[in-house]
Amino acid sequence: MVPLHQMFIATAKKYSNDIAIVDRNLRKNVTYGRALIGALLLARRFRKYEHGYLGIMIPNSSGSILSIIAALFAGKVPVMINYSTGAAENSEFAQHKCNFHTIVTSRALVEKLGCRLVPGMVFIEDMIDSVSVFEKVLAAAKSKLPGSLLNSLVAKSNPDDTAVILFTSGSEKAPKAVELSHKNLLSNIDTALEAFPFKHEDRMLAILPYFHIFGHMANLWLPIKLGMRVIVYANPLDFKTIVRIIREEQATLVFGTPFFLMGYLKQAKQGDFESITAMVASADKLPATLRDSFQEKHGIEVLEAYGTTETSPVISANLPGANKPGSIGRVLPNIQVRITDIDTGKDLPAGAEGKILVKGDLVMKGYLDDLQETALKVKDGWYETGDMGMFDEDGFLWHKGRLKRFAKIGGEMVSLVRIESVLDEFMPEDEECCVVEVPDARKGAIIAVAMTVDLDTKELNKKLSQELPAISIPKRYFVFQELPKMGSGKIDFRTTTEMVKSALRKESTEAEEKKKAKAKEKEKKNNQTQDK
Repeated sequence: MVPLHQMFIATAKKYSNDIAIVDRNLRKNVTYGRALIGALLLARRFRKYEHGYLGIMIPNSSGSILSIIAALFAGKVPVMINYSTGAAENSEFAQHKCNFHTIVTSRALVEKLGCRLVPGMVFIEDMIDSVSVFEKVLAAAKSKLPGSLLNSLVAKSNPDDTAVILFTSGSEKAPKAVELSHKNLLSNIDTALEAFPFKHEDRMLAILPYFHIFGHMANLWLPIKLGMRVIVYANPLDFKTIVRIIREEQATLVFGTPFFLMGYLKQAKQGDFESITAMVASADKLPATLRDSFQEKHGIEVLEAYGTTETSPVISANLPGANKPGSIGRVLPNIQVRITDIDTGKDLPAGAEGKILVKGDLVMKGYLDDLQETALKVKDGWYETGDMGMFDEDGFLWHKGRLKRFAKIGGEMVSLVRIESVLDEFMPEDEECCVVEVPDARKGAIIAVAMTVDLDTKELNKKLSQELPAISIPKRYFVFQELPKMGSGKIDFRTTTEMVKSALRKESTEAEEKKKAKAKEKEKKNNQTQDK
């Protein structure tokens, strides 16, 4: 098993004249041969930085791909920084957590975001503009060397060495720095290629950000393994442009979050998706309406997959010819999955719901500088995903929600995700909801709903009571203009919970003030009566 950057060298030598990157930001095509030269040029610059970690904060582009490869060439571990949810703060968090200084970023990105400059930031535009003729000639000459000799000129890595640092979403608590090795990612790529009929001739639409594990594996290293054409564009939320890119570039593979795919569906006209041979959705629950709409309007069977940052990421997936709508598919080859009882830890049979545990080469090295959290999550090689699920009689895995998204009400475990899925049936199109558990002085905890539309909640609860037990019926509803999102488009559960708590505190304060005002008014009237 060769490390990722040596895998790239092998691909670049084999497909030197084929297009590697279609950069729709710059309207520029880069061959594998030119990409190899570019990575060698950047690696020469990256070697001068002191620390073993190198921050990378660049949207999907030829620059981000070459920077990631160049960092590995230079013996650095790329630390992928999320720029969609607070670029400056996330940069400083990463620097502190991983103890490094330099962050390679883009001046265009920083200006567009209005991001303040963080000490250590360097701009890739400046690096490219300052490359000398000598450096270009040297990199071009190196690129012509035989692969075995070229491998000796780049950093040597073992399969168990860290290949990237990615951060968990932080949707439930503070992000953790996940160490993924070359073996982790390569094993997951091999597993995916064993399950899916992907080929060299495929054209991968690469719009999932590389700071997200789904994008890092499926939109970067997987297509490189086969020497595919990688079509990059910086903004996955530019739905209209993405649809045009799919049509113009004849993309065959589209991976996305349900939120992204919904946006593309709304912008697409008949024929826009004719080139697509496989569409895979993950990172969040795939709504049945979205799946049905793609089938009805475009004849596309959306395949739902499941994974986590800590598992590099893919654990299970629906496949062409083996797709059970609503499930997250069968477990992929060379991966073990157990469903265990929440309390006893014993294995459960098909049909029984419990915790999802995963084992295999895909499981992370650990959380950087956090042995305690790593030991809590990985025991005897088994990674506890924090998700609830079950196997059906056909061996398909079903996701039942996050364990943290279960509330203990009246001594019973209540699934907040289950409530959400039923609520979604009664929500107007384009409106959102998020079910949360909040403390209650009398009952210990209550179920509340944050949503983006004002509905008749009494009527809504009547409808819910036909499908949910009484204990699962929400007690409170709060309307917000919009719900906070993560970079993937997933609702930020942690921030939403805080918004609901804040609304409750405001209500409580206002009620207390009214109570005091009423008492004061009563006292005033009593005094007036006594005076008379």
